[in-house]
Amino acid sequence: MALPGTGSDADFARRAFEPACAACDLEFIAVEPNPRGVVASYRAALDAAAERGPVLAAGISLGAAVALEWAADHPDAVAGVIAALPAWTGPDTAECPAARSAAFTAEQLRADGLAAVTERMRAGSPSWLAAALTQSWRSQWPDLPAALEEAAAYKWPETERLRALTIPVAIVAAVDDPVHPLAVAEEWARLIPDAVLLRITLDELGADPAVLGRAGLAAFD
Repeated sequence: MALPGTGSDADFARRAFEPACAACDLEFIAVEPNPRGVVASYRAALDAAAERGPVLAAGISLGAAVALEWAADHPDAVAGVIAALPAWTGPDTAECPAARSAAFTAEQLRADGLAAVTERMRAGSPSWLAAALTQSWRSQWPDLPAALEEAAAYKWPETERLRALTIPVAIVAAVDDPVHPLAVAEEWARLIPDAVLLRITLDELGADPAVLGRAGLAAFD
């Protein structure tokens, strides 16, 4: 089960994780977020999947946090978690770059509309990210600002929650990503008892999103 990050969509999650799952002959589902209730839609999809058998929960950014917390609540239903690009630790997100970016983008969308904000995003983003967000933002409009505000208000797992995990976790970090700092991934790897940290670069991610799945599943090998 693959959960996208904030403002992203099932298509990017599919490109990130499906190739590696196919190579391992794993049934794969990418969850399309409901922008009127992103976290609830993720958890509902995981609940449904768990009725059919053990789940390997994979997520990017916000999706990683939801996957990890759902797994903590359902340890008997989980084979493991791939947590890609974790953004923060703990409920105080005042200084969290991802939360601040989501809140700012939501504010700009409400003020200036989708077309203007998308144009500014494209001007300041790598081409691969601009293309992915242009697609996902369009599909989630007009509920996109609400989805971003939900992400901005999300309380990330506390240190005690991470220390108490009893499931294997593969953490994939981009070493040069300022929105998802490497230090956060390193902290998660220190706190989670059964965790492995894999490192990639944003250039590698942009060239082939499937690097997330390959890195994460390699840890389980």
